[in-house]
Order: sequence, then C-alpha cells, then structure tokens
Amino acid sequence: MKSIFEYDNAQTENYIRPLTVQKYSLKKELQRENLDLPDVSEYNVVRHYTKLSKTAFGVDDGFYPLGSCTMKYNPKLNEEVASFKGFVKIHPLQGKDTLGGCVKVCKMLADSLQEITGMDACTLQPAAGAHGEFTGLLLIKKYHESRGDFGRKKIIVPDSAHGTNPASAAMAGFDVVEVKSNSEKGVDVDELKKIVGDDTAALMLTNPTTLGLFEKNIVEIADIIHKAGGLLYYDGANLNAVMGIARPKDMGFDVVHFNLHKTFSTPHGGGGPGSGPVCCTKELKEFLPYPVVNDGFKMPQNSVGKVTAFYGNFSVMVKALCYILTLGGKGLKEASTCAVLNANYLKSRLQKVYDTDSDRYCMHEFVLSLQKLKDETGVSAIDVAKSLIDYGIHPPTMYFPLIVHEALMFEPTESATKEMLDETADVMLRLYQEAKTDPDKLHSAPHCAVISRPDEVKAAKDCKLRY
Repeated sequence: MKSIFEYDNAQTENYIRPLTVQKYSLKKELQRENLDLPDVSEYNVVRHYTKLSKTAFGVDDGFYPLGSCTMKYNPKLNEEVASFKGFVKIHPLQGKDTLGGCVKVCKMLADSLQEITGMDACTLQPAAGAHGEFTGLLLIKKYHESRGDFGRKKIIVPDSAHGTNPASAAMAGFDVVEVKSNSEKGVDVDELKKIVGDDTAALMLTNPTTLGLFEKNIVEIADIIHKAGGLLYYDGANLNAVMGIARPKDMGFDVVHFNLHKTFSTPHGGGGPGSGPVCCTKELKEFLPYPVVNDGFKMPQNSVGKVTAFYGNFSVMVKALCYILTLGGKGLKEASTCAVLNANYLKSRLQKVYDTDSDRYCMHEFVLSLQKLKDETGVSAIDVAKSLIDYGIHPPTMYFPLIVHEALMFEPTESATKEMLDETADVMLRLYQEAKTDPDKLHSAPHCAVISRPDEVKAAKDCKLRY
C-alpha cells in the first residue's frame, strides 16, 4: 500500500483557507527550515486513510478473543457522552469553579471503583495498567519506608504473571522473586512459605490467574503475606471475571489497579488510550498521588507525588463511568457471569480435540496447549492463530503464559454471542483436521489478509520506522 507521500502531486490545488487571525511568530530557534508535508487532494487523503482503516481489525469488525486483554465491545453511547461539549472543550488549568461537572464525574467514578473493589481510597491519575502497577508499588514502598522498614526489597510474582508485573516491580526499585505454580496451576503455598520473610515487600497476584483460574487458596496466601509483614497487590487485568461477584479487599488485597480500557469498555489497542486507576486500603491512603478526588483534590501529606499530568486521562474516565451507570450493579455482575459462561462454553467445545491446560472450570479465559498437535503434525500455535485471520477471527493471545507450551489463550468476554462462539469453535475444529491432512496450508496462512506471514525476526531487527 502506498504511503501518503506517494500521492504527492505538485499540480494539486490547495484548498486551505487563508488565516483570519494574527499570525504568531515563533522564536527562530523553534522554527524548522523545511516542513516536508505531502501536497495531496482531499479525495486522495480520504481514500488513503479509508484504505488504512480497512486494514485494521477491531471489536467492531468481528470476534476478538485476545486472552488477558478483555477486548469487549465498546457501546457507542459511551463515545457520544464523552464527546459532549462540556467534556471536550475544557482545560485542566481552568478554575475549579468552571469544572463542576467534570469534577463530579471523577468523584462518581472513584466512588464506583471503591465500591466494586471494597477499597477505601482511589487515585485516577495513572494513564494505563502497567502505570497503575508502578503507582501501586510506589505506595507499597512508601508504606514500608514510613514505618522505618527499609529492608523490604523483594516483590514476589507467580511464574504465570503478566510480564508487566516484574517489569513494574524492577522499575520501582524492587528485586523480583518468582514463586512456582502447583499442580492445579495456582500459587504453590508451600513454595511461597519458603520465599516470604523480613525482606518481602509484597506479592503481586492476578485473581483469576492468567490461566483463567480462580486462586482457591487466596485467603491463606493473604494470611501468609500479611503475617510476614508484606502487602498483597491485585493486578486488575482479569477483573472482568469477578466484577460485582467478589471484591479484592475481601480476598485480602491491599492495593488494586484497574484497566478502565479493559473492564469498563473504553476502546484500546495500538497503544492507547488507557487508564489505570489505583484503589487502596485506608492504611495506604496517605501515600496516594495527588490529586485525590474524593478529598477535594488535596495533596496527601505523605504522597508519592504526581505520576502523570493533571488528573489522568479524563475522556477514558467519562466512558468508564457511562458504562458503569448504564449497567448498574446488577448489570456489571451479569457481564462477569456471561463472560465466564462464554469462556466455559467455548472451552467445552474445543477441548474435545485440543489439550487444555486445566480440567477445572475456567473463569473468563482459558489456555489451550498445542504442543501435542505440533509434535504430531508440525503445526504450531502460531500456524493456527494466523489461520484464524482467513476466517475473519482475530487470533487469540499466543505463547502466553510462558509456563504453557504452544499456548493459545482465548477470552471471549460477555460481548460474544452463542452464534459467534459456535462459529469460532467450528473453525478451530476444522483447522485441527487440516493440521492432520494439509499442514502446509496452515504453515503459509493467512492467505486472505492484506499481507501474509511476515518474517518476524527481520521485522524486529530491520524495522523501518519512517518513510
């Protein structure tokens, strides 16, 4: 596909309106000598970006079962509300007396998030999930230091954890210790007991786990960590399975981050937009970043400081609140229930031929292991994932979590209909048979996409980042 510069045509007449305001003169050192912009007609611009939009795949196009990412449908009502003039034509440096409605949105959202998690305080500042992790870890660090406990340098993470967990812990200045999973794919409690000690700052845990299984020993795990003087951090990436059903604080967690762009339906992918609010217990409230909306935007006395500009990604907050108010408490619970039902239904159909990582009922997502299929046919997880593209289905998450070989992780979310699930199951079963009879077809998939199978190593080592 051509770039916009390849449509450049010096013969094209410009239709840019003349300036009607006084031209502002920038300082010379801030001015460019040349500004290389394409000279293109309006219809070529429209056609070019329309073509580009058709090469992307989103939740509005079809089934998007990207495990651990919760790619649910985004109601257009949320977008309409977020585009209200009073929300888009504002500036954070306006006087607070002119932002009453926006302030109320923030307060209502913070109240809702605290109710959903059972927590006592909230900050809306973090701009994404990993940013929320980092912020939560700063709270934990500040908590221990405020007590004169400077020896707690270790963060424990499960071997099935999201990759951002150890990365966030390291960025916050902690050492990372891994705890192995047991035979049921949960935290090995005996191994955990060997690891915890006076140097333990916290355990970071996702519940349900990345394998889509509820951590049955969560109360015992919380007790082990707390008796050792540590704290329990809740990675909210999988909250969509328990929202309105179980609360992290009741499980024993002290800090939790949300992914508003997952659980509460703001569109995401391609780098944003995101929002990762953090809620905590009253013991950690004094360390929250400024501003804390439910305290009149005050600076907590022992705050870890700002973690992003102003109040966070406000438009994402509007969409999330709109989603919460539309569904209400009963609707949020039903969304989680349907997400769990959808995942178990799809799993039950696929496990007739594919190996699943666990025989337990899953929560919102499940993991297939295609190692046996690869050993028998040479067809790998990536071959199956790429083949799904030819059927208008977005591939699931591949090769994650790392403790499952040839992994494919499916998360249907509550947005999927039974018809959509059956269609996906039929395609997956068909691909399984094709792997046995015509493996080369899967090796070369996709065949109907804009591009076929790229050389991923070359793309990573010899990427072209500019025209």
